Amino acid sequence: MATFIISGSRGTDDPTMATLPFIAAKSAKEQGHDVVLWLWNEAVTLGRKGTADHIQGVNLTPLKELLAAVQAAEVPIWVCGACAVARQIMAEDLVTGATIKGMPDYIKVVAERDRNVTF
Repeated sequence: MATFIISGSRGTDDPTMATLPFIAAKSAKEQGHDVVLWLWNEAVTLGRKGTADHIQGVNLTPLKELLAAVQAAEVPIWVCGACAVARQIMAEDLVTGATIKGMPDYIKVVAERDRNVTF
């Protein structure tokens, strides 16, 4: 089993790229790996309740379904705190399983993980 941090930076501005980190997190977890999903930049909007309901990448599973699978697998969803503040996203706005984290948390987990996958 490997350990992954999978990072996404795209949000509603690019539905296809926004979906890919969720596909990767779901796939890695299904293969038995330990996964953390990190959302930063525009991707923090995907951690807001209801946003995933409206995202579908080209020829990809709807984000709503992928988010549900990631949540069911108990993959931690970390939302960049500075990025969330810039977009007026508060902890109470987040989907189940998502928490606001800071850059020190991200750097710590990157140093501890076997793999860092970025979209």
